[in-house]
Order: sequence, then C-alpha cells, then structure tokens
Amino acid sequence: MVLILTGCSMQVGLLKPQMQTAAPPVVVTEPLSGAGQGASKMDASAADDTAVNETTPDETNKPDTSTSDTGQTAVDSGKEPTSGTDNDTEAVTPIEPDSVVTSVTIAAIGDVLIHRPIYREAEQKDGTYDFSSVFKLVKNTMLQPDLLIANQESMIGGKKIGLSTYPSFNSPFEVGDTLKDVGVDFVTVANNHTLDRGEKAIQNALKHWDELDMPYTGAYKNEEDQSHIRTITRNDITFSVLAYTYGTNGIPIPKGKDYLVNLIDMQKIEADVKQAKQISDVVVVAMHWGTEYQDFPNKQQQQLAQQLADLGVDLVIGNHPHVLQPPQWVEGQDGHKTFVWFSLGNYISSQEGTKKQIGGIGYIDVVKTTVGGQSTIELTNPGFMPTYVYFSNWKDYRITPLEQTKNSELAQANKQFKATMKHMKSSMPELSLIHPIAS
Repeated sequence: MVLILTGCSMQVGLLKPQMQTAAPPVVVTEPLSGAGQGASKMDASAADDTAVNETTPDETNKPDTSTSDTGQTAVDSGKEPTSGTDNDTEAVTPIEPDSVVTSVTIAAIGDVLIHRPIYREAEQKDGTYDFSSVFKLVKNTMLQPDLLIANQESMIGGKKIGLSTYPSFNSPFEVGDTLKDVGVDFVTVANNHTLDRGEKAIQNALKHWDELDMPYTGAYKNEEDQSHIRTITRNDITFSVLAYTYGTNGIPIPKGKDYLVNLIDMQKIEADVKQAKQISDVVVVAMHWGTEYQDFPNKQQQQLAQQLADLGVDLVIGNHPHVLQPPQWVEGQDGHKTFVWFSLGNYISSQEGTKKQIGGIGYIDVVKTTVGGQSTIELTNPGFMPTYVYFSNWKDYRITPLEQTKNSELAQANKQFKATMKHMKSSMPELSLIHPIAS
C-alpha cells in the first residue's frame, strides 16, 4: 500500500513499546476512532522490531505477515445430543483464526531550511555547530511518533566546501546530527535546492547521512544507490519512502547523472511505486511541489495527488510552498484512499512573515490487521500540531508549539493558533489537534 502525507483533540503518550499489538492509550478531549497516536521512540537496540533496509524487489520478498497456523478445535458443548441417537457425540464448533493487530504512528515535519542567521548563531567557539537550542521546545514531542520523516531542504554539504544561504544553500553536517538526536528517523532530500552547490555537496551530505545511519531518499550516490527502494520497519509494518521534486531552480542535472536528484516524472514514479508495493506494506511518497506562499494546493498538485492515489500510494507528504495547505483524503480509481499532506510549511527557516513562520507536525496512524496469514492496512486518525519559528533581530531561533506561543513572541498568538487549526481543518473537520509534550 502507498502512503501520502497531509482531527479531534488529543495528547500524545510518553513511551512506546518495542512491539505493540494494540494501540497505546491516549488522553483525548474529543472522540477518536482508530489506533492511538504518539507512543515514544522504540529502543534503537530492538533490531528485530525496527529495521531499515535498502533493497530492490529482486533482493527481498514481500514482508512475511503470516501468523501462527490456526485450525479448528473440537469443544464439548455441554449438552446432550439432539439427534435422538444412543451414540455419545460432541458438538464441534469451528474457531475463527486469531487476528494480530499492530499499529504505527507516522509523522512528518515540513521544510528544514537553514539560512545564514541560523547557522551563524549555532556556531561554537571550536568551529563546530550546535542546533539543539532550536529544537529544545519540540524535542520531546518529536520523539513520540514511531516514525518521523523530515524534508531536509538545504543540503548538509559541510563546512569545508563553504557554508552558504539563499539562493544557493549549503549547511553544516551538524544539522543532520541534531535531527537524529531530536527523533527524526528518515529524511527526504529531493527539492529545488538539491543541486544548489553541485555534486560535491550532495555526495558529502549523503556520506554524512550514511555515517549517522539515517536513511535518505530523493538524491543518490550513483545509479545502483538510486535503484534501491528504501524501506523502514516499525512494529511489523514495513514502509517504502520515495521522494521527487518539480525542478532544481533551473540548474541542469549533470549529463549521465540523473541519480543526483529525482524529478517528478509519472512514468518513473509509477515504476518505483510498483516496486515499492512488492516489498512493503505501506508506500509513502514525498512531493516537492506547488506554488510558494499559496494557502491552498494548485491544480497541478491536485492532479498529481489523484494520479498517486490511482497508483495506490498510501501517504503523500507535500512540501515547497513554505506555508501550510490543508490535508485531504484522495480516492483512487479503484476506491483506494490516499492521505495527502499538501504542504506542511516551514519547520525551521529564517523566512519572515507569520504564515511563513508557522508550520507543524502531521500525524496519522497505520493499523495492520493479520488474520490467517492475510494482512490489511488502514490509515486512520490524522492529527496535526502547529508550530511557530520564533526569532528576534535574526537571533534566538527556536521552534515553539503554536498552542504555547506567547503574545510577546507572536502578536495575538492564540488567535493565530485557532486560525491555523481552522485552516488545516477546512477540508476535513475531523483532523485532530495534537497537544505538545512538555520540554
């Protein structure tokens, strides 16, 4: 199944089990359906329950979702035979196979775009960089989902080739270190800034992601690397993650090196999705698309979302507009429903303007039910936690939960919070509000 990223009120729990067969309890203020959201990160040492793979369909069979064999069991009815015979008989009642239910809360954040003021403030006396203060107020919340995906928009090519800001970005390696520390499990790197500083920055970044054991998708080291569909497994549910961009700001892809960035090409996407379905339960596609600073998806976004739903993608995670756009369910031609986050806005950047400073974390539960060796997947209970990027005089950068942002940080903060949730619910009133965890 394929997943595209895009509400009653709830509070996320603090601890995740290493393997869950039922949704963890949650505190809610409105009725919820489906599995609960927000258990904490699984123990990284639980390798059997949490695995990241880079594989092709030829190398890996579809995940084994079978349960133990269950046959029919004879039971004593406790009643005399009704046939009137003298034979001692027992009623035999067939037993339905036991069902095994597991669930995963998958979440996504918007653009991580590191402008010069952000990395200058993060520079330490020894020449290294520390971005932990930027994420301090949201770290505990980010640690809650079972799987968290980030759109790393500026390449982390490292200091040695020279850091740079708009319009041609290159960021410190330490951005990646911080993302891993605050709970990010997977990064997408196909966007309009991928080629800003050329192949060297891309190769440096991918090498560092590998050193961090952080899976990435959307840009690759070579053709072989590109051919490997990335998968990640949580709670016996395997996700494939793909990523594509509308373009690269006019910078041509070097001849013969199309692997450096995935462009939106429906023929390629269809082939990739077909492969991903063979090796995973859920297909997630990240799309760098849309019109910057527009509050609602444009016609092309809607058409692409429909095409992805028709392919059977499960979740779509959209980015690029730098502002929030309301999520939607999109029904494919075979009745398959795809959840689409059209745009999750800026998670961290130095862009000014209230709408450009508001982003958030999008959540949805994935429930896998296995009966007699046959598995079904359901996406349910979408939720959203809005965030705000605070800074003053190009200093003191920090991401704050919008629900907790003070009027001294944002004029009429509570009004902005309510307006943001109203906007995000405009296409689906049932979108849950996710409350932050205390820092």
